[in-house]
Amino acid sequence: MRSWSVVLVLGLLALAGCRPAADSQSQSQNGTWTVESGGLQRSYALYVPASGPDPAPLVLVLHGAFGSAKHSQEYYGWDAAAERYGFVVAYAEGLGRTWAAGGGCCGRPGRDQVDDVGFLTAVVADVSRRVAIDPDRIYAAGMSNGGMMAYRLACDTAIFAAVAAVAATLAGECPSPAPVSVLHIHGTEDDIIRYDGGPGLAADHVTGPPIVSLVDMWRAVDGCDAPREVTEGVVTTSSAECPGGRSVVLVTVAGAGHQWPGSSMSPAQRVIGADPPSDAIDATTLIAEFFLAHPRPPGEA
Repeated sequence: MRSWSVVLVLGLLALAGCRPAADSQSQSQNGTWTVESGGLQRSYALYVPASGPDPAPLVLVLHGAFGSAKHSQEYYGWDAAAERYGFVVAYAEGLGRTWAAGGGCCGRPGRDQVDDVGFLTAVVADVSRRVAIDPDRIYAAGMSNGGMMAYRLACDTAIFAAVAAVAATLAGECPSPAPVSVLHIHGTEDDIIRYDGGPGLAADHVTGPPIVSLVDMWRAVDGCDAPREVTEGVVTTSSAECPGGRSVVLVTVAGAGHQWPGSSMSPAQRVIGADPPSDAIDATTLIAEFFLAHPRPPGEA
């Protein structure tokens, strides 16, 4: 179903070179760190695997509204993906558990126009000072408001080779984004960020373009070929190949709600009656394989 196969992933890892054993100096960086941004001390959690490519790819993981860096680390499975694929993972913490993703969204950071783009680029720089990071393999992945923030990073910076958004949309304007590989995962029954782009049930009443139109926008940015569509069970994958080895992929999960497919639910999510995660796909594995198959094209600054 996917052209970005495990074989290609393993090939990329082999070409990059691997640390043969646990790098105690790098792993000593594991834990919570702070950076100054906008006059505030902001935090992120860092996870460095025992072995992997040197320099390593970096994934910036962005929690959803009312989530946290801790929740993303505990329930989305990125630590295990880091050990499997050799990623370094940074779990960033939003102010008031939300992100200023554009268009006044979301929460207090959106209303106060907090510079979360500045904060997250500072996180990338801080991680790169602590661990050897490959500048051509820096990625961002987020859930809901975090996925919106990943799109904001793609709109306003050029440091990310690829972004992935789960149950998210684009908030605000995106007038001149740099080409970037994109993976979007969405359930058809999401009533928080609706697949058809209508007003959702969230406190911010998030609206955005229909998801198909949003993905088409990124395909236009990247100058992609016409997409190919494959359906397996409840999962439909629409893949478009683009110049420079980039891809823009939409994975639609029929019947799924507002959730990170393949994750586990926290006790708090069970109490509030959050949508149970679909088991039709493992979003973290899907994103990890997509990222490793899509470094920045050679020769691009």
